[in-house]
Amino acid sequence: MKKQTKAIRTQTPKTKYREHSTPLFLTSSFTFESAEQGKALFEETEDGNIYSRFSNPTVQEFVDKVCLLEDCEDGVATATGMAAVFASMAALLKTGDHIIASRALFGSAHQVITQILSKWGITHTYLDADASEADWEAAVQPNSKMVYLETPSNPGLDLVDLAMVGRLCKKHNLIFNVDNCFASPALQVPAEFGADLVLHSATKFMDGQGRVLGGVVVGKKEYIKELRFFCRQTGPSMSPFNAWVLTKSLETLGLRMDRHCSNALQLAEALEKHPDVKSVRYPFLESHPQHGLAKQQMSAGGAIVTIDLEGGFERVSAFMDALEIASLSSNLGDTRTIVTNPNTTTHAKLKPEEKKALGITEGLIRISVGLEDIEDLIEDFTNAVEVSVKSDILG
Repeated sequence: MKKQTKAIRTQTPKTKYREHSTPLFLTSSFTFESAEQGKALFEETEDGNIYSRFSNPTVQEFVDKVCLLEDCEDGVATATGMAAVFASMAALLKTGDHIIASRALFGSAHQVITQILSKWGITHTYLDADASEADWEAAVQPNSKMVYLETPSNPGLDLVDLAMVGRLCKKHNLIFNVDNCFASPALQVPAEFGADLVLHSATKFMDGQGRVLGGVVVGKKEYIKELRFFCRQTGPSMSPFNAWVLTKSLETLGLRMDRHCSNALQLAEALEKHPDVKSVRYPFLESHPQHGLAKQQMSAGGAIVTIDLEGGFERVSAFMDALEIASLSSNLGDTRTIVTNPNTTTHAKLKPEEKKALGITEGLIRISVGLEDIEDLIEDFTNAVEVSVKSDILG
C-alpha cells in the first residue's frame, strides 16, 4: 500500500463492538489478567500496556502512523513539540558531549541548546544553514555526538542539505537528528537522506486545525529505545485524547498540504510583485537563495511564507491590524492563515546579534498560509500592505 492508504487504514484492532472509526482509550491504567502477567509486563518479557504514562493504544496508533509516513522503525509521542526536541537531545547526550547544530533554529530549541544543555556540560557549535561540507567537517570534534537541524527553518526558511549532512554523520558516526515540522512527511522524508531521528511538533501540520498540543520523535530502534526509557521515567507523555485527534488528522495530512502549498506559492508570487514589500522568501520561489536545494529534497515548498516590510514595528503593527481574514497568533500549521512578527514573539528572547545572524528583522512577518480561498487571501494581504504604507507615510 502507498503511504496515504497506510495513513488512513492503520489503526488499533477492532473491539467486539466492531467500530469503524478508531476508538479512544481514555484510561490512566490497564488491568492484568493475573499477578503473573503483571510481573511479566514489568519485566518486559511480555508486551502490553500498563500505565498511560508508559504506553497507550491510541497513542501507539499515532506513533505507528508517523513511523509509516517517515519511513522509520519506531517512535515515541510526547506532550508537546518542545518535549520532543528536548527528549531527543537529553536522552542521548551526556556531560562532555558536543552537539553540532544549524544556527537557524526555533527560539526555544536555541534556548535548550545554549541555556539548558550547557548547564550539564554539553557544548555546541553553530553553523549557518548554507555552510559548506568543509565547514560542517571542520565543526566535528572528537567528542561530537549529534547533529541537530531544522529544514526549512523557523522563521527564516533556510534550508540545510540533508544528503550532505547525512554523509557527514555516517562518516563520523554522529546521531543525525532532524526537525521536519515545517515540511511534514508529506513533503520531505529525512530518513531517506540518512536521518537517525526525525521529530515534529504535532501541534502544527499534523493536527492542522489548532486544536491540541503534541510532539513525536521517530527513528532507529536503538535510539528510540533510549528515548522511551527517558520519557517513561520523566513523564512527558502524550494525552490519549490528543493522540486520537492527531491520528485522525494524519488521514488528511496529504490533502491539506497540497492546498497549503498551492496557496502559499500563489500568495508568495503575488506579494513578491508588490512594490511596497521589501522582500519575500519561500522555498519554491526562484528568488530563494536555496531554490535548487528545495527542489531536490522537497516535493513542494510548504505552507510558510515570510515577508519583510520597511518601517519597523510601527509598519508591522499597521499591516497586521489591517488584515481582515488572517489571524494574529504565534502558532502555525492551521487551516486558518496566521501571521506573527517573530522579532517580538517567537524569537523575542534572542539577543540582537543572534536575531541578526538569523535574518530576523523588525519588519519580518511569518505567514502560515491556510486553506482559505487564495483570491481572498491575496486581496487581504495586498490591502494590508497598502494600508500600512499609507499609515507609515501619514505617521
